Amino acid sequence: MQKRVQVLSLGGSLIVPNKINLEFLRKFREVINKNKSKYKFVIVCGGGSVARKYIQALNEDKKSEYLQSLVGISITRLNARFMSYFFGIDPEKGIAHDMKNVENLLKKNDIIFCGALRYAPNQTSDATACKLAAFLKTDFINLTNVKGLYDKNPELKGAKFIERTSIAEFNKIVMAIPNKPGMHAPVDHVAMKVIRENKIKTYIIGPDTKQLDNLLNNKDFIGTTVE
Repeated sequence: MQKRVQVLSLGGSLIVPNKINLEFLRKFREVINKNKSKYKFVIVCGGGSVARKYIQALNEDKKSEYLQSLVGISITRLNARFMSYFFGIDPEKGIAHDMKNVENLLKKNDIIFCGALRYAPNQTSDATACKLAAFLKTDFINLTNVKGLYDKNPELKGAKFIERTSIAEFNKIVMAIPNKPGMHAPVDHVAMKVIRENKIKTYIIGPDTKQLDNLLNNKDFIGTTVE
């Protein structure tokens, strides 16, 4: 049986909220290893609060958005290297920096970690994950620190959880959020465009790894389905 490729975006806020989130990461590793008999995983790591701290410092010092983005990319790649080591994988030739590299690594590996790929303006690691999902012709799973999609910032009073929605409705929510380096959003604007243009089925789930396991095994899960 040929294994299906699954692209996940692993939010930096899940890897390093304040310190390395070992409790979550051990459960995440268990779920991925449990399911690698059926899937090949491409896991794109975000930069999270660590990247935002560097970005904020450059922004306060009036450095360009280009430089702010570059430092964010560097943190995503550091997180990807850490996750590789955490899974016991030693990427001898470094972390993948382009989609063709990812495709070649998939021929011999069941689990690949990467950060943001080549620099492109106005995008986060979510855009990288969506571009990879389009390139590899598969779905996109976005793992974040909230249980799924809300109609507005989930920290605001009255925010409503959305269990299922269309790509068109998802687009309205995302595009209403200002696009900038380190933005807080379900996905960035570039990722949204890729989802929209390629009609990528998207799942958004939170830090409860049982929900990821359920999703991978076609069971009911708590989260959001966008299609």
